[in-house]
Amino acid sequence: MPSEELVRRYAELAVRVGLNLRKGQDLQIICHVEHAPFARAVAAVAYAHGARRVSPFYSDQHIRRSMLEHAADDVLEWSPPWTAARLEHLHEERGAELGITGDPNPDINDGIDGKRIARARPKELMHRAAEIIFDLKTVNWCNVAYPNEGWAERVFGEPDVERLWDLVARAVRLDEADPVRAWEEHMARLGDRAARLNEQKFDAVRFRGPGTDLEIGLLPGSVWGTAGFETSYGHPFVPNMPTEEVFTTPDPSRTEGTVRATRPFGPLPGTIVDGLELRFEGGSVVDVRAEQGADVVRGQLENDPGAARLGEIALVDGQSRVGRLDVVFWDVLFDENAACHIAYGKGLPDGLAPGTDGANEASTHTDFMIGGPEVDVDGIDADGAATPILRADEWVLA
Repeated sequence: MPSEELVRRYAELAVRVGLNLRKGQDLQIICHVEHAPFARAVAAVAYAHGARRVSPFYSDQHIRRSMLEHAADDVLEWSPPWTAARLEHLHEERGAELGITGDPNPDINDGIDGKRIARARPKELMHRAAEIIFDLKTVNWCNVAYPNEGWAERVFGEPDVERLWDLVARAVRLDEADPVRAWEEHMARLGDRAARLNEQKFDAVRFRGPGTDLEIGLLPGSVWGTAGFETSYGHPFVPNMPTEEVFTTPDPSRTEGTVRATRPFGPLPGTIVDGLELRFEGGSVVDVRAEQGADVVRGQLENDPGAARLGEIALVDGQSRVGRLDVVFWDVLFDENAACHIAYGKGLPDGLAPGTDGANEASTHTDFMIGGPEVDVDGIDADGAATPILRADEWVLA
């Protein structure tokens, strides 16, 4: 098991850099019951930094499994009113929210129909949450992960939690003498990379590799940025720890071609999709294939009309700290930072210039990895000329 000092330093990083918690803020922690030890460590640090109230909200995957097995169809998409009230309080009070990932029961939904799993999402709550977080930007938020036996079993085939802690610590820069300063320098480097992309004013981005020949158009207002976010009132925070990407919001009507995922991923809790292949025409997915989990992806697309279009392009090179660990984490928070990825579903307002719109509308936002050493990435200008961005997983854009 990790030392108390390591857990405290991780909690400190989440509170100080991820959330950048303000004195007097209310903090909500969303996690599974198995994450309770880390939630307690975060609460202790948050109170030490001046939090007004820290409230944990625990979920239980076994109870969710029972719902998936037995609940009426209309319950699957129901948004309980008390969850909405909690969310509105966070919005009105300009609170903060920390999400903890690291699936403790990765096989919990085995045997459940994938389309039923895809339907089991509180639509109204998710829509309002996306509006508050991405559009109104009244909440500073962050996602981190807590190593546990179930997650380690999925990653290594054995419950080696100590080994998983070592990998997570390196991914989030806890191995640095001063992690806070290391994060400041890291975000500055990513900012420089985004600035170089913005100077190019590309009209589209093209990915080519085994099973992939995909061109994604950009909007006139598309801008490249990093996970250095700000609330509507100017408070900075880092929503994902780790983060290794620069991203933008594409034109949802201008995706053409085919793409093959280069890593497995879990689009919903307790699900795995491997070998995903999508074909796009006129911006929309027209064909879904996968070695495993195709029914889950189809269920997402069928239950959310906007999910068939893309909402994000993110570029990650082979120098990524996560990628260099050479491990499939089976957690999108980490795996999306190992390789270039795209997301079907909701477009991110932070990938557009202020005052512009055009981002895809959806409640779903599912990232999956499409990059790697065999995938070339080019920027395409308005005349169709190509400028190399990534070759053999190396950033080559000057």
